[in-house]
Amino acid sequence: MSFSSEVKAELSANISTSRHCQLAELAAFLCFLGRVDEDKKGGVSLGLQTENAAVQRKCFTLLKKTFNIDEGALPLCYEEGKGHTYVNLTENSSEVNKILQAIKIDEKEGLKSAGEKGVNPLLIKNACCKRAFLRGAFLCIGSMSDPGKSYHLEFVCTHKGSAEQLKELIQGFEVDAKIVIRKKYYVVYLKEGAGIVDLLNIMEAHISLMNFENYRIVKEVRNSINRKVNCETANITKTVNASSKQIEDILLIRERYGFQNLPDNLRVTAELRLEYPDATLKELGQILNPTVGKSGMNHRLRKLSEIADRLRD
Repeated sequence: MSFSSEVKAELSANISTSRHCQLAELAAFLCFLGRVDEDKKGGVSLGLQTENAAVQRKCFTLLKKTFNIDEGALPLCYEEGKGHTYVNLTENSSEVNKILQAIKIDEKEGLKSAGEKGVNPLLIKNACCKRAFLRGAFLCIGSMSDPGKSYHLEFVCTHKGSAEQLKELIQGFEVDAKIVIRKKYYVVYLKEGAGIVDLLNIMEAHISLMNFENYRIVKEVRNSINRKVNCETANITKTVNASSKQIEDILLIRERYGFQNLPDNLRVTAELRLEYPDATLKELGQILNPTVGKSGMNHRLRKLSEIADRLRD
């Protein structure tokens, strides 16, 4: 099971105790996946366009709790086409109207308007209702990548209005969310690990949050170790390259100029570098008596390099 599926499994098991929160989450299901059909006799039915069994079960649970609609009396789902499953929620016209009124959707405009513009703000004015709505939205149109590989969470909306509403809801909890157009869809996305953690907490996916944090900790420790190793490797490489150049200069001076012609401080430094080719400048300075600082050793070796350069010229 993917990490995204694990999050949805946890969210589908989270049932709000308050009716207003249940309605807010139900509104998300119907806003993003709902459909109202009219039969030849003028009656209407309410359905859900989804293949996710967890979403179907939760939607029926919410209908049972809020409107006492029994799923057992409903016909089974049927296939509309490849990859598309339509689940009938109720064929009772009065129940459909009652549900639409409860989630503050105008009967004339229908679910299409809610999908295009977003749900009525009065339905999600409370913070708890906003959490419930975001939970339902993620179950319907949300997904996230494996946190072991990358940090990315998104909601894929068909219409700009509903995408803007989702973005504003998330930003209302001080979480940075952005919108990008991908083909014909409006994608609300988060790419920061901290923001995804906050959103999981907002949606009350606490187990998934802890699992996500475990991935983050492992990843951050690994990155920290890699940075330190790379830094140390670079420093070692720099030291080795500098030492090799210094030894090359000193050997040239000994062959063409002779150590006896050097000032005492440069002669001692040259002999010391040949004796300790792998030592750092600080270590070389500490061997001398009296000791010489790193900058002093660097100054002496630079003088030797200048002498070698003149010999080459």
